[in-house]
Amino acid sequence: MSDRPHGRAADRAAPAVSGAAIPRLDIVDVVRGLAIAGVVLFHIVWDLSFLAVIPPWVASHPLWLLFGRLLAGTFMALVGVSLVLAAAGGLRRKAFVRRLGILVIAALAITVVTRVAFPQTFVYFGILHSIAVASVIGVVVLRLPAPVIAVLGLAVYGLGFVWTSEAFDPRWLAWTGFAASPPPSNDLVPVFPWAGLTLLGMAGTRLAIARGWVHRARPLTGGLARSLAWMGRYSLPIYLIHQPVLLGVLIPLVQLVR
Repeated sequence: MSDRPHGRAADRAAPAVSGAAIPRLDIVDVVRGLAIAGVVLFHIVWDLSFLAVIPPWVASHPLWLLFGRLLAGTFMALVGVSLVLAAAGGLRRKAFVRRLGILVIAALAITVVTRVAFPQTFVYFGILHSIAVASVIGVVVLRLPAPVIAVLGLAVYGLGFVWTSEAFDPRWLAWTGFAASPPPSNDLVPVFPWAGLTLLGMAGTRLAIARGWVHRARPLTGGLARSLAWMGRYSLPIYLIHQPVLLGVLIPLVQLVR
């Protein structure tokens, strides 16, 4: 989840990105807005199941869990998209470090809160943790040629599915994605395979800039698009506050009805 500006383009010969200046792209914000709206919907269903308002199998149905994974994958890919666009005119290190610090603090806060609320299934490496690590990986490979980044992305994504070991089962190693039986968590998004989607997002964005597709993007109009774009720009605070708000409304409401 990221609400940072998407950056400017560099010279066409540079190894990062190319073309004229790139304004903030509405389409990126809208896609992120759709994703965060999906997260809110996903958690509404989870909360209703947790409060026994709906059958527990609804929130744990494979198709519903797949929906949640698709949302996570969208955010991870958008990390790569935003990183390339933001660094197009040169990586702004102070802005990146500041943003990374906010992500790390938010991720640690999620861990602490869920450790208290759900001690058996607390979030020891969720989506925010994964975004923070993937952002660092993305910066490390930022200047590599796009095809190399794409190959690395495929390798990271594929390796997360084909190799596991019981040696990685403890929580302090399960975050890698190589655990054979990772400890349970309400939100586990390990580096392998998920960081692979960030790298693929980077490679795809570099291709879109090189082909001129980014420069032909038009502002999106209409109330729905503006609302989704707003949600996309503020996806991190929405993510952090939506569950306390939902539970703060649903718990008293359910108790009142019962």
